Amino acid sequence: MKVGDAIAEILKREGVDTMFGYPVNRMFECAAAAKIRPITVRQERIGVHMADAVARVTSGKKIGVFAMQHGPGTENALGAIAQCYSESVPVLVLPGGYDRRLAHVDPNFSATKGMQPFVKSVEQLTCGADVTNVMRRAFTQLRNGRGGPCVVEIPKDVWNEDVPDNFNYKPVIATRCGPDPAAVSEAAELLANAKRLVIYAGQGVHYAQAWPQLRQLAELLAAPVCTSLEGKSAFPENHPLALGSGGAAMPRAVRDFLDTADVIFGIGCSFGETAFGVTMPPGKTIIQATLDPKHLNKDIEIACGLLGDAALTLDALLEELSDRVKTPRNQNAKAAEIAAVREPWLARWRAKLTSNETPITPYRVINDLMHTVDVANTIITHDAGSPRDQLSPFWVSTTPLSYLGWGKTTQLGYGLGLAMGAKLAAPDKLCINVWGDAAIGFTGMDFETAARYKIPILSILFNNFSMACELDIMQVSTRDYRATDISGHYTDFAKALGGYGERITDPAQIIPAIRRGIEKTKEGTPVLLEFITSLEVAQSRFPLKG
Repeated sequence: MKVGDAIAEILKREGVDTMFGYPVNRMFECAAAAKIRPITVRQERIGVHMADAVARVTSGKKIGVFAMQHGPGTENALGAIAQCYSESVPVLVLPGGYDRRLAHVDPNFSATKGMQPFVKSVEQLTCGADVTNVMRRAFTQLRNGRGGPCVVEIPKDVWNEDVPDNFNYKPVIATRCGPDPAAVSEAAELLANAKRLVIYAGQGVHYAQAWPQLRQLAELLAAPVCTSLEGKSAFPENHPLALGSGGAAMPRAVRDFLDTADVIFGIGCSFGETAFGVTMPPGKTIIQATLDPKHLNKDIEIACGLLGDAALTLDALLEELSDRVKTPRNQNAKAAEIAAVREPWLARWRAKLTSNETPITPYRVINDLMHTVDVANTIITHDAGSPRDQLSPFWVSTTPLSYLGWGKTTQLGYGLGLAMGAKLAAPDKLCINVWGDAAIGFTGMDFETAARYKIPILSILFNNFSMACELDIMQVSTRDYRATDISGHYTDFAKALGGYGERITDPAQIIPAIRRGIEKTKEGTPVLLEFITSLEVAQSRFPLKG
């Protein structure tokens, strides 16, 4: 058995059935021979994004795999791998490498050296005899602890080496760890005695599949729940105790309840300081439950720390609280308080959400979309910039993993690959990406990949012929040189690439177009609906008056 065949066999034993990438990399042929479906993208970044979505949608139970050519292919994938690291997504990356004698010779790009700062692990396979050990180490890192990309670089002159005859790879174990019992007792005491508790849930809840325990804790303590952008959909946002999700833009209730809390309990979150996160107010008693000790007490000072898997942590807390809170507290008063903040905020925005103006406001498109699709059976993601800030406050997620939120390194064009990978991982779901005319310029060619492989996503494009987010800081260059102007007829573009496209300019046609698009996806065709929208930057950033 040669190295490539052995790696393909290892991937199969680890449950991998699809591999994304861009050739030339010998793993494509080896994977295909092993009946692992190879999907070739138009650019490396999209392939990593698709692998990323596979891991997210399955809570890391399936590992997304991406392979690419040595040198330029590896360099082109760097941004997407950094995004996986930023978002803590377990993805296996298999870059080709230069011959071992040239691997570290300038200017040859070495994945082993170059990717070190933003991967969970990276290792070069130096000989065929070590393939089992190297792959076992990579998958162990992928299946244990906080997620992140793991890289195995395969030099060109290693592919033809033999693997030992005693090759007997076994799938790696996945372990979980729980928090210190003393810390659990301390946290339970703080939670039970809090007067204005708020629960802040991050994506660790998704990876631990701790959604039932989160809801049980909230209902036991009658505690309002908000989420990070990455944690959105971890708690049903149609629940009376739901505040919504945070980010650069957020529902008013998120900010109001955090600011007036006495205790904030963060579960499955890093509390990382980022422009696309929720700033925690000073002077609060903060309990942080996280899987990675590097994130504990990192950007804010905490009163109590719980290290471990989110599900095990919540199980332990619920058990510890059973003697302190005998029966669930009445949530009616808290629900009424939340509604009293939410309803005036929504009333202020209703004019935008239902506007008949032309060009169409993006908020009208989002509102009509949410009231047309089956939200519980939809997976939706945004793109960077205004689409993210316009979508996240108003989209009401009702089921786990139905919203793929992200921020931090915030790459334009990320949402397309996420939607495509989500559709492959969850073929029975309607998978949607919402993006703008700047984002499509980065990754739009891979709409052809969706058409070629019959990955029927629904792509919602806002076209306002401008880089809207940049207007405030590019006033002179826009006025004198039109530096933020962009243009395109993306409906024709989608059709030319083999998909279905419509351009919508009339608000009355939003819902009919969405319905037509959904029907086309059911036929196996990817759809791009291009809405000609008004030039407005997302305005739902807090504070809002009224």
